Amino acid sequence: MATKEPESVYELSIEDAKGNNLALSQYKDKVLLIVNVASKCGMTNSNYTELNELYNRYKDKGLEILAFPCNQFGDEEPGTNDQITDFVCTRFKSEFPIFNKIEVNGENASPLYKFLKKGKWGIFGDDIQWNFAKFLVDKNGQAVQRYYPTTSPLTLEHDIKNLLNIS
Repeated sequence: MATKEPESVYELSIEDAKGNNLALSQYKDKVLLIVNVASKCGMTNSNYTELNELYNRYKDKGLEILAFPCNQFGDEEPGTNDQITDFVCTRFKSEFPIFNKIEVNGENASPLYKFLKKGKWGIFGDDIQWNFAKFLVDKNGQAVQRYYPTTSPLTLEHDIKNLLNIS
């Protein structure tokens, strides 16, 4: 019997960095910025700094940033979940949730990333190219925009404000 494909991210559950199963439905009616992250990437400092800025600016207006460590690109996220969380929270003072380390491509890709990537991104293809690829998800749990890893988080501000109905 075929498994029913999810129709929104809210139908999925994912493990947090402590191994607890977390229903993404808890983020219903929020705008989500979902990012695959790495601690040892050349883009780590700028991305975490700008993600923090966005989070601090819009968390009380309905934005949630979900960070998913991934070691599929250049072995740039080799640590344990505890090491990753400690690094992010100590070095960058990040307050947004850090989840269990996942794979974003291939047979073992997280169901969340399978949903996010599913066939609608044209020139991107389905695979994530590198660390810090970003997906913007609307309040209905639909991925409405995908950004390259090299896209600066602060350049997403206009799109985020539109989804939050902020002028």
